[in-house]
Amino acid sequence: MPPYPLPLFPLNVVLFPGTPLPLHIFEPRYRQMLADCLIGDRRFGIVQAGANTEAPDRGAVGCVAEIRANEQLPDGRSHIVVVGGARFVVQRLLEDPAPYFVGLVEEFLDQAGTAPVAATQTEVRDLFVRYYELYRVLHDADPEEPELPEEAVPLSFAISAALQCDQPLKCRLLATRATRERFELLLRLIPVLSGELESAVRVHRRAYQNGKGSPHSVLPTEL
Repeated sequence: MPPYPLPLFPLNVVLFPGTPLPLHIFEPRYRQMLADCLIGDRRFGIVQAGANTEAPDRGAVGCVAEIRANEQLPDGRSHIVVVGGARFVVQRLLEDPAPYFVGLVEEFLDQAGTAPVAATQTEVRDLFVRYYELYRVLHDADPEEPELPEEAVPLSFAISAALQCDQPLKCRLLATRATRERFELLLRLIPVLSGELESAVRVHRRAYQNGKGSPHSVLPTEL
């Protein structure tokens, strides 16, 4: 696909292909962007702000946001839900009369022939299942577990989106072009995050038991 113009929304969040994201649109310029997108192809790009300015840097990697739901509030603000489409890389910003940024972007695909072996995919999937069990315990809740795709690339994106980690790590996962490299990063990252959750769960269990005054806990004893 040749480079194409795309409205850009710099945000301190990372959207991954195939994953949903709720957004609250309140700034006037992005209200205008939303209105323009709704009468057009219902797509804009989510990308990190630049190092020294809100404008995205040349070479920044982002993800197309496809608008799936829109609720406009009486005061002009909107609640929307987007789903990640294709990744892109910003070639340059365009001069445009719109009050929001418009960039010339190019599709950003994983390199062919970089899929990990099946055993690696299975290991990452199993590590994530364990991570998510800990996450549920810690939050005393039953959040819906992300549906994990079978194919390597969407699987890596689904897991990357669901992990609770620092923004630079999320950006690195998004910008990695070799599928195998993304899986290797997940293999190193998930055990670290799980270890942090295990420590938090132990503290959580002690606080729960002390607060209830009972040695019997509803939390899994194997954690």
